[in-house]
Order: sequence, then structure tokens, then C-alpha cells
Amino acid sequence: MSTTTPEDSAEGQLVFRKGRWIDGWEPENTAQWEKQGKKIANRNLGFSIYAEFLGFVVWQLWSIVAVQMQVKADGSPGPYGFAFSSSQVFWLIAAPSFVGATFRFPYTFLVSKLGGRNWTMVSASLLLIPTIVMSFAIANHPINGVGGTSWGWMMVVAALGGFGGGNFASSMANITFFFPQREKGWALGLNAAGGNIGAAVAQFSVPILISVTAGAVTGIGPNVKNLPMAGWFWIPFIVIAIVCAFLFMNNLGKAKADMAAYAVVFKDPHLWLMSLLYIGTFGSFIGLGGVFPKLINDIFPAYNTPIHIGTALIALSFLGPLVGSLARPYGGRLADRFGGSIITVIAFLVMAVGTITVILSLNASTPSFWAFLICFLVIFVATGMGNGSMYRMIPTVFAYKAGQMDAQHKSAGIDAVRQTSAALGIISAWGAYGGFLMPFLFNLSKNNFGDYIHVLWWLFFAYIIFLIILVIAYVVPYARKGTRV
Repeated sequence: MSTTTPEDSAEGQLVFRKGRWIDGWEPENTAQWEKQGKKIANRNLGFSIYAEFLGFVVWQLWSIVAVQMQVKADGSPGPYGFAFSSSQVFWLIAAPSFVGATFRFPYTFLVSKLGGRNWTMVSASLLLIPTIVMSFAIANHPINGVGGTSWGWMMVVAALGGFGGGNFASSMANITFFFPQREKGWALGLNAAGGNIGAAVAQFSVPILISVTAGAVTGIGPNVKNLPMAGWFWIPFIVIAIVCAFLFMNNLGKAKADMAAYAVVFKDPHLWLMSLLYIGTFGSFIGLGGVFPKLINDIFPAYNTPIHIGTALIALSFLGPLVGSLARPYGGRLADRFGGSIITVIAFLVMAVGTITVILSLNASTPSFWAFLICFLVIFVATGMGNGSMYRMIPTVFAYKAGQMDAQHKSAGIDAVRQTSAALGIISAWGAYGGFLMPFLFNLSKNNFGDYIHVLWWLFFAYIIFLIILVIAYVVPYARKGTRV
């Protein structure tokens, strides 16, 4: 029963129901979109970005926190009392990514079951678990090398960070229903970029939080009492996200990715091809973002925290996820204009060239940190562009398959939209496993060969393979049909 204003039940009019549900949502209806739809969609997008941003922060906290727990080169404990090995630190970085990627599968389904606004409230609430538990676990630090939270328990705590990783899939699956086909690339790019930037903010803020609070507590360097601030600091912001979702977001009655749609999508070879390609773009972004602080710490320890502002220390590793996040919506916008497959081809090409230049910089007689940093930033920009263009490809491919010959600009039917929503969540889940795969491969390279050069060669050849698959599966076939995806 409608408890608000069902302005009119006529075609093209919105009906508002209790619980902030909206019926009659038709973003392809230009009159509805300009009168009400655009404002509602943008409002939901804004609060979705904020909640997803916090999810990425929580998901990526361990990429910087774990490095603070690594044993020093001389075998003594780190500044916060922990003395985990390099391999153990890699696993702490990998654990949240693996769990977060796995959570993305059910998170995608739950949007259609509970509603986008309702699930945003629930998923944001779940972020309180990893932040609180992490803070207590870190506070239980070893004293003179004795006691403290063990590595095994710390792995369990790190795995809880995966709650943050699932938010992306549900947020993207939800937002795709709000916008018309012609604006999906930009909208999904903004939604993803706003979330992705949380990885940069986590790596930027944690060194500041722990260094500033150390100065306030002791007046000198790192102190074991201040590292838990990496978790406590975010709790008020999470509470704000829950309240804002409750007050300002909406559930869409048509946002139903039914089981039949999932069954169709799982049988579609495009799902698996694009999942593989998304491992190459997003998997590289989140995986390299996770290991970047450790790479700088291991290869160029003098540059681990080179910027001093008062008592605050700022680690340059945050620049990688930052530029990758900022590039993402522009990848979507360029894909709107030129086609997602073309932009993704360029992204993989740049990633391959960037990886070669990183190898050359490390093989130099005197490796340059600044050359290393710039080359990696180029790779991060390319991953961000590729993420945005891939997320433009997905709805376009499914729209084309639904019979829309001019799928780049015109709308698809609701069946295609539902399949797209399902595909977005599933593909994002597979792509997120790159966040686990990257630390695993870097650890494997370090343990077996004593360096990171080998894993960089592995990445180079992987990017070339991804590029070839993309050209064969999407660029050439659709060009022959006189269109592009």
C-alpha cells in the first residue's frame, strides 16, 4: 500500500512506497528522467559512493597496517612490537582480498533481494566488525618480543576486512539500474572511482594517524599505543554512512536480478571472458595497490615514509591507488565515446609497457626510486582507465546480445539490464581475486628467486595475453558487424 505520494499510476510516473521504495522507474523515459529521475539517481549515486568508499578503506587498511608489523632487516621487531616475516606480511595483505572477492558473489544477489538502500545499510554496518576487531587485535601487541596477538589470529582478523571488499559488487549492481544506457559508463565510473579512491585514502591516512597520535602521546616516533587508531578512526564515518543510507537512498522495485538472469549469465561465454579480462585490469589495480607499500618498503626502505609535515609522516605508496582511482571515470567516459574494447586494448598495452619500464628501472646499476615510482604510477593510471572501460563494455555487450544493434547509445530491455546487473557483480568478484593473486605471486617470486623481477615478467606476458584475447574476442568480431563494444 502506498503511504507517500503515488503521483500518478500512469505510464512514466513514479510511485513512492513505504520504506523508500520506488515503482515505475524507467530511466530511458526522457520525460521521467529530466523531471525526477536524474535528481534521484544522482542522490543515490552520491551516498552509494560514500558507503563504497568506506568499504574500500576498510578492505585496504591491511595493505599499510601489515607493513608496520614486519620484522626489521636486522631481525628485531618492528616499531609496534610485532615481528612477522615478509611472507607472513604478504599473507596478511592477501587475506582481505580473497575474502572480499568471495563476498562479492552473495553481495550481488542481496541487492535484488533486499533493495539497494536496505542492503547499503546492512553492508555498511558490517564494516564495524573488521575495524573494531582489528583495533583490539593490534592493541594486544608483544612486549619485548613476548605475547601479543599471534600471526594465526591476525590472519583471521585480516580476513574480516573482506567485508569491505564485497561492497563494490552490490553498489555497482544497484547503481546500474538507476541510470540510462547512454550514461552508464560515466555513472558506473564515478561510483567505482569514488570507492576505489578509498584504497588511496587508507594508505594516505594511516601513516598520518599513527605518526600524529604518536607525537601527541610520546612526543617522539612510533608508539605501540597509536597503531589501533588505524581502525578506531573510521567508526564514526561508518555510522554516518548507515544513517545517510537510511535517510536518503532508495530501493527500486524493478531492481530485480532474478535467478533466471543469473542462470543465463553463467552460461554465457562473455561472462567468463570479461571476468578474465577484469582480473587483468581491476585485479592489477587492487593487487598492485595492496603490495605497493611493501614493495617500496622492501626495495627502497629510505623512501617508505619520506614526507614529513609536522609530526605527520606521509607514505608515497598512496599515489598509486589515487591516480588509478581518478583515472577510472575517464576510462568510462572515453569508452562511451570510442568503445570500451578499444580503450581497454590501450590500457593493457600501456600496462605492458609500464611493466617493462619498471623492470628496466630495477635492473639499472643504481635503481632510481623516482623512475620506479613514475613507471608504477603509469601502470596504475592504465589499470584505472581499463577498469572504467571494462565496466562500459559489460552492459554494452549484453545490450547488443539482446538485439539492440546500436547498443553503444540506445537502451536495452529490462531483461538485458537484469543480466547486466548480475554480470557486473559476478565479474567484479572474479576481478577482485587479483587482490589475492598479486601478493601471492610477489611472495612466490621473492621466496623462490630472491627478487621481484620475475613476477614483473609474469605480469608483462599476462598483459600481452589479455590484450590478444580482447582483440580476438571483442575488437575484431564487433568491428566486422559494424559496431563496437
